[in-house]
Amino acid sequence: MKPELRKAWDHQVLVGDGAMGTFLYQMGFPVGISYEELNLTSPEVIRDVHRRYVEAGTQILETNTFSANYDKLSKYGLESKVEEINRAGVRIAKEVAGPNGYVVGAIGSIRGGKRTNISTSELKQYFEQQITALLTEGVDGILLETFYDVEELYLALSNVRRLSDLPVICQFAVEDLGRTLDGYTMPEAFRLLQQEGADVIGFNCRTGPNGIMGALRTLEGQLSVPVSVYPNAGVADYVDGEYRYGATPEYFGQMALKFADMGARIIGGCCGTTPAHIAEIASALKGYVPQPISYEPVPVQPPVVIHEQLAEDTSVSKTPNIVDLVKQRHTVIVELDPPRDLDIVKFMKGAQALKDAGADALTLADNSLAVTRMSNMALGHLVQAQTGLRPLVHIACRDRNLIGTQSHMMGFDALGIDHVLAVTGDPARFGDLPGSSSVYDLTSFEIIRMIKQLNDGIAFSGQPLKQKAKFVVGAAFNPHGKHLHKAVARLERKIAAGADYIMTQPVYDPELICAMKEATKHLEIPIFVGIMPLASGRNAEYLHNEVPGIQLSDDVRSRMAGLEGAEGRAMGVAIAKELLDVAMDHFNGIYLMTPFMLYEMSAQLLEHVWAKSGHPATPLFH
Repeated sequence: MKPELRKAWDHQVLVGDGAMGTFLYQMGFPVGISYEELNLTSPEVIRDVHRRYVEAGTQILETNTFSANYDKLSKYGLESKVEEINRAGVRIAKEVAGPNGYVVGAIGSIRGGKRTNISTSELKQYFEQQITALLTEGVDGILLETFYDVEELYLALSNVRRLSDLPVICQFAVEDLGRTLDGYTMPEAFRLLQQEGADVIGFNCRTGPNGIMGALRTLEGQLSVPVSVYPNAGVADYVDGEYRYGATPEYFGQMALKFADMGARIIGGCCGTTPAHIAEIASALKGYVPQPISYEPVPVQPPVVIHEQLAEDTSVSKTPNIVDLVKQRHTVIVELDPPRDLDIVKFMKGAQALKDAGADALTLADNSLAVTRMSNMALGHLVQAQTGLRPLVHIACRDRNLIGTQSHMMGFDALGIDHVLAVTGDPARFGDLPGSSSVYDLTSFEIIRMIKQLNDGIAFSGQPLKQKAKFVVGAAFNPHGKHLHKAVARLERKIAAGADYIMTQPVYDPELICAMKEATKHLEIPIFVGIMPLASGRNAEYLHNEVPGIQLSDDVRSRMAGLEGAEGRAMGVAIAKELLDVAMDHFNGIYLMTPFMLYEMSAQLLEHVWAKSGHPATPLFH
C-alpha cells in the first residue's frame, strides 16, 4: 500500500506531471474551448494524456480541472456542470494512476491576477463547490495552483481546510523578483499560508526554471514548509500562428537536480512541458536521496524605499536622425528597460551615464515579454528633457487597438519623440497580467505602414491631418533559426512596408554576424546588430534555453559556465567586446542591450566602440 502523501514527500522528491492545456493544444485542440469539458466529451483523450505522463515517470497526477469552476465554465455555458466535470476529472486520473500513484485535485485562480467584480462571497462559493466535488471522488490531496495574490489563495486554502484535512499544495505564479501581485514577499506569503494549514507551498507557471530558481533564492534560509516547483518550458514564442516553447527536456532534467538540492520535494512542469520533459526529470531524480531540511522561518523586515531628487529639465535641440548618422559613422543605440515600479531614480541615472558614455540614442521597450512596466512615452520624454539623449521607443501591437495606437503616436509627435521601433509584442497571457487581452489589431507590417501614413499627413482612418508627422520607423529582425534566408525574406516585407532601419535580436556567434552581412548586403537600409552582454552563467543558460529568438554558441556557454557576480559580468563584457569587433567590421549600426539595469556594462562597451572606431562620441542631442 502506498504511503500517505505527506509521508511520501518527507522521504523522497516526488515527480509531478506536465502541462495539460498546452499539450492538448499541441495535439490539435484549439485555444478558446473548455479543455475541462473534455472530461465529459472526450475522456479517452484526457486518459491518454495522463497515461503518457505516468509512463514518463509521474508519481502525482493533477486532475484536468484547473478552470472547472462556476465562473470560468459559465463562459462556455457549462456552469451547471461544475460537479459533473470535476468528478469525472478525478475518476479519469485515478483510473490511470492506479493503486500506487497519487491524484491531486487541481484548482486554479478565478481572478487570474485581475481585479474583477467577483465578490469575496462569490469566490468562496465557487471554491467550495469545486472543492466539494473533488473531495467526493476521493482525491489524495488538493493542488491550488497559478495564484497571483495572497488574498485569493488564502481564501481558497481556508475553504479546503474547512472541508478536509487532506494534504494541500499551494502554488504562486511569480517571477524571480519573489513578490506576489498584492505586494507580499515570498517569506511573508509562505508564513501566512503555513499558518492557515498549507502542507507544501511553491511556484508554477508564469516563468521557466530560471525565474522560479530566482524566486526560490528569495527564500534561502527562510523555508517554513516543503517546496514544489512546476516551471514553464521557458518563454512562449508565437511563430506562424502557433505557440512554441524553447526549454528542452534535457535542460529540465538538469534543473530538476538543482531544485531538489534547494529543497524542492515535488517537481513537475507547467505550460509547454510534455511527457519528454517529465521523463528527464524522473531520470535525473532516480536514486536521489534528499537531505533533511530545517524549516525555520526568519522574521522579514519591510523594505526601505529611498527617494532621490532628479535633475531639472535641460533644453533640447534636434539634429540629424539616426539613419542619417549611421551612414556617416559607427552609431550606437543602447537599450535600458523601463522600471517595473514607480521609482525612476536608477533608470534616470543609467540614462545619464549612457549619455555621458556617448550613446547616440536610448531605446525603451514597450512592456517587453508582456510584463507591465512604466510608460516608455513618459520616460522617453524625461530622458529627452533631462539628459538631452534621443529616445527611441518601441511600439507593440499587443496593447492597443487602432484608436489607441494612433492616439499614442500623436502623443509621441507632440512630445517631439520621433524615433520608434515597431514590434508585434509577446502575448499578454504569458506576462504578469495573464487575464488581460492581447489586441493585435495590427501586425508588425501594418503598424509600420500606418505610422508612415502619419508622415504623409493622413490619419489611420484615411482622413487628412493638418500637419505631417516625422517618424523614423524601425523594424525587428531575428537572425536565429535554421533558415536565415526566410528571416531575410520577412525582413524585406518590413522594408517594403516602410521600415527605415533594422534592429536585430542579440547575437552571440561571430559567424552568424558574418552570415547576416552576406545575407543582407542587398538591403539599402541600415542594420543595428544586437549585442547584449551576459551577466552570469545562469543568465547565459536562461537566455539559451528559455527565451525565444536567442541562441548562444557552445563556446560562449562554456566560457560563462559557473561564473557569477563581478566575475560573470567581466567575462560577459569581454565576450561582448569580441562580438563588437566583428560586428563593427561589417556594420555601422550597433544595438547594445543592457541586462538587469547594469548600465555600467553598456558604458564599458560604448567606450570600446569609440576607441575602436576612432570617432569621438558625439551625441545626437546636446
